[in-house]
Amino acid sequence: MRYAVIMAGGSGTRLWPLSRKGTPKQLIPLLDGKSLLRVAFERALAVVPAQRVWVVTGRDYAGLVGDLLPELPAGQILGEPVGRDSLNAAAWAAAVISRQDPSAVVAQLTADHVIEPVDAFAEALDAAFQLAETLPDSLVTFGVAPTSPHTGYGYIHKGEPLGEHACRVLEFTEKPSAEVAASYLASGEYWWNSGMFVWRAVTFLEQVATLLPDCHRQLAALAADPSRADAIFPTLPKVSIDYAVMEPVSRGRGSARVVAQELAVTWADVGGFAALAGLFPHDDAGNAVTGRVVALDAASNVVVNVDADGLVALLGVSGLVVVRTPEATLVAPADQSERVKDVAGRVAQLHQSFA
Repeated sequence: MRYAVIMAGGSGTRLWPLSRKGTPKQLIPLLDGKSLLRVAFERALAVVPAQRVWVVTGRDYAGLVGDLLPELPAGQILGEPVGRDSLNAAAWAAAVISRQDPSAVVAQLTADHVIEPVDAFAEALDAAFQLAETLPDSLVTFGVAPTSPHTGYGYIHKGEPLGEHACRVLEFTEKPSAEVAASYLASGEYWWNSGMFVWRAVTFLEQVATLLPDCHRQLAALAADPSRADAIFPTLPKVSIDYAVMEPVSRGRGSARVVAQELAVTWADVGGFAALAGLFPHDDAGNAVTGRVVALDAASNVVVNVDADGLVALLGVSGLVVVRTPEATLVAPADQSERVKDVAGRVAQLHQSFA
């Protein structure tokens, strides 16, 4: 049967102070009163019933996730005691699901992406399921046609076609330089890597067993005995799916093959304020604004005010990110907004209550 696993961990430090330790970005109602997680869950329901959807999140957030997704059976929320990156979240869920259904085909989805229209996403997800079902040794990723030489995304080098909208994958490249990204865009041979996947659970776990055998043994033990999470999770390597599995398998290691399904949608990874700005209305001066804001002779700013009792006023400035919450305020040049995670790290060191 088909299943969906939504990865909803992470603290979203590049969106500090909007996203903070107690309220990470995927749980904040950013989209017309809905959280990114809620929207991701509703997307998944277009293809998979709620009874076969799982969420992997931080243990501290499990209660909030349950509140946001009341349709989700409580036993299908896996709470990590500590974050160990995407590989362990995916492999833990795959191990749990495969114990219940050895023939399970799993879509590994994200909770921090904006994808429209949903119908096109559902069509691509169904096609990816079909690929994994008919090519059982395949690991299916989703490729998005790039619209700019973005240096914050990974790239997929397209290979031999597999039908009209799928292909073999030659290699993955993580976050290239601006010059390299521009060459990828010009060549037409690359897709953005969406960070979502579909695979038979056992096929994926076989690759983990080959490439990270100790990790596989530990996660299998955890799937058999969830009470061991506190002992096992801190010992796991902190590594992403791409680095641990997809890249080496695409280069011939492991027993699987990597293929890509085109995801012909409007797609944004809401990893920072530049992406978040695309979700907000813009005024005539190009300011992306949400909340109570007054801007005079100000242009091309991103202003987020979630302080219900406060007002943000801008005068004669441009190219800034200004974020006001009841507890903390951020002001930064927009072209340095990727460094917000450094500020969040320093805040965590000096003022833990504001982290």
